Amino acid sequence: MFDFQKLEVYQKSKKLCIEITAILRERSFDKVTNDQLRRASFSIMLNIAEGSSRFSNKDRKNFFVVARGSAFECVAIMEYLVETNEIGQDVFADYEKKLEEISKMLFGLIRSL
Repeated sequence: MFDFQKLEVYQKSKKLCIEITAILRERSFDKVTNDQLRRASFSIMLNIAEGSSRFSNKDRKNFFVVARGSAFECVAIMEYLVETNEIGQDVFADYEKKLEEISKMLFGLIRSL
């Protein structure tokens, strides 16, 4: 098992990415929105994994900062989708809560480095 696989924030990010992939399969958003949301959700998970492979705290921190930025990006896309009536407020609130938790966990990792 790799170190990143033991991180709770990685596990939550992976679960979120899988959920978002399922939503994108179920619904028909425009191509740009689908692509951006898919890439942003993958970015959270993948940057946590890649950051954990780095030897210096500075390098690790940079990847965790990028992962956190991608979480913010997901919230912005979801907010756009709720405001354009593509998803309901309840769906948005659920994902916003999950992304906020991931963001706080990443912030904790960033501060610890």
